[in-house]
Amino acid sequence: MTFDLLAAAGAGAAAAPPAWVSFLPIIGMIGIFWFLIIRPQMNRQKQHQAKVAAMKKGDQVVTAGGLVGKVLKVDDTYVELELGTNVRVKAIKATIGDIIPPGGSPAND
Repeated sequence: MTFDLLAAAGAGAAAAPPAWVSFLPIIGMIGIFWFLIIRPQMNRQKQHQAKVAAMKKGDQVVTAGGLVGKVLKVDDTYVELELGTNVRVKAIKATIGDIIPPGGSPAND
């Protein structure tokens, strides 16, 4: 009878799954993060960079700090904005948060 128990225990141990199977849940989680978080964020970043690159004189913009102004001059690195009458500010191009469409108004206005 003892021999039968040892034989049954040995047969159960031989049916263990391969080691690579334990990595499948981790690979699945990475895939889920990629498609739900990382990839959409990269698409939004590309759209924002294209929008900022297409910025031209006369556009209304919102800076990352929340200032709303009209573009007077665009360089490779800087943008000159008019925030009010005779109030001009030089901002780094990367800090432009959004371009307001013509005839539109910024949010919370």
